[in-house]
Amino acid sequence: MAAGQVTFAGSGPGDAELLTLKALRALQAADVILHDRLVSGDILALAGPQAVLEDAGKEGFGAQVSQAEINARLVELARAGKKVLRLKGGDPAIFARLDEELTACEEAGIAYSIIPGITAASAAAAAIGQSLTQRGRNTAVRFLTGHAMSGFADHDWAALARPGEVAAVYMGKKSARFVQGRLIMHGADRATPVTIIENASRPDQRVLQTTLDRLPADLDAAGFGGPALTFLGLAPRQAAAALNDLKTELA
Repeated sequence: MAAGQVTFAGSGPGDAELLTLKALRALQAADVILHDRLVSGDILALAGPQAVLEDAGKEGFGAQVSQAEINARLVELARAGKKVLRLKGGDPAIFARLDEELTACEEAGIAYSIIPGITAASAAAAAIGQSLTQRGRNTAVRFLTGHAMSGFADHDWAALARPGEVAAVYMGKKSARFVQGRLIMHGADRATPVTIIENASRPDQRVLQTTLDRLPADLDAAGFGGPALTFLGLAPRQAAAALNDLKTELA
């Protein structure tokens, strides 16, 4: 049987209407879809009738399908002649271990292509009516992960603690106290705005506006159970905050 191919695609932050047309075509053409835990049901429902859905989800410090298993499954399916869609939440090139899966395909001689997606930071910024960059405030924005393979991730805390810095922390709920401690240790203002957006772009989206000083306590009190993006140095615009408050009252 002729070798198949693997398409790596980003499903975006969760709202099916934010899926790219190219990713939609890949969903409808795939024989097998290996999807991450954060891919929404609305998006999986767009798969073609012939597609077999396989959950390849991971959860930070929780249940795992090992990366080695995922790599092997991609190669196995492609060698069986299948059109495989590896569907990841957000953008596949941002904290999604894309390189490891690309290497597995390359070493096995499997053809692949990559379809980018809207990353959570973009959707979260839109949710609070903010721009990730602003003249006179920040000429750069950092995308950080809250944890690495061996535990909480370390970063350039001295740089992040400077006034006006903006950072988007992915997978940062469990590391909130660690991040707070490192930033304060390196001189960050305790009044630095911090915003956490849970389920950005989805109907059950929630926004928590707090400060670096209050971050762990307020996050614990909010009881967020879904995927969340944390902005350091960024607060919701007043109009966006009022809109989110209204949505909460109506829920």
